[in-house]
Amino acid sequence: MQNQSLVTEFILLGLSQNPNVQKTVFVIFLFSYMATLGGNLLIVVTISNSPALLGSPMYFFLAFLSFLDACYSTVNTPKMIVDALYEKKTISFEGCMTQLFAGHFFAGAEVIVLTVMAYDRYVAICKPLHYSSIMNWRLCGILMGVAWTGGFLHSMIQILFVLQLPFCGPNVIDHFICDLYPLLELACTDTYVFGLFVVANSGFICILIFSILLVSYGVILCSLRAHSTEGQRKALSTCGSHIAVVVLFFVPCILTYVRPPSTFSFDKVVTIIYTILTPLLNPLIYTIRNKEVKNAMRNVWKRIMVIYNER
Repeated sequence: MQNQSLVTEFILLGLSQNPNVQKTVFVIFLFSYMATLGGNLLIVVTISNSPALLGSPMYFFLAFLSFLDACYSTVNTPKMIVDALYEKKTISFEGCMTQLFAGHFFAGAEVIVLTVMAYDRYVAICKPLHYSSIMNWRLCGILMGVAWTGGFLHSMIQILFVLQLPFCGPNVIDHFICDLYPLLELACTDTYVFGLFVVANSGFICILIFSILLVSYGVILCSLRAHSTEGQRKALSTCGSHIAVVVLFFVPCILTYVRPPSTFSFDKVVTIIYTILTPLLNPLIYTIRNKEVKNAMRNVWKRIMVIYNER
């Protein structure tokens, strides 16, 4: 679909125009990105090389979530790191649309995966006798396909509407990434209706799924009263990690998209939370109290050391 725009590139103002601040941003974002990739890919490799974990739907979806986190972080963070080295930060129109599409694609898929993980815990805790028959590998494959498809459809709808907007003059974005609301302010047309569409397609969906997830985990926690003390402890540990990740992901998204279609001073801070901080913390949240994953990581490390010593 051809966009009728005169603008061929956008200028990003970034986090700050101060050279010293930009150097600090470069160092922080670089190490954060390295830790994010390392942590998430470590979980993917660990679960993939541990048959006992890979055979469990919970860990299968955890590996999928970690892969999505690594991809989502890669959409924005490398450009943010490179831009911190330059006084003038630009992104082509095509690059901006690609960044917008990829960001919403992986975020949309992650929303569905978090919902699937909540359903998996509901079945495991509330219907343990039927868990293996309900959460079979056929259903897991279907749910993973639904996640990819849902993310693609959500992102495609967003990008098709953005491509209808004409950009004919101002091209300065007061942000460090291409996002919907900053782009709406640059469009040479009335974007009120499209702003409402963004609230409906992103904001309302975030609120709806977030509410469903909170109710689901509430039902799960209430059902724990019928379990043994050890079962309660293990379930609380698992659900606590899931709830922390859900809150960390959805609250910034709600703050970003459930509001009037305009930009605010706190937008950059909120964007840092869900583009950098959330993918960085997810591996820590899921593994810090998970003995199975930590033991599997030790086994993978031992195997690597054995291979290295043999050489």
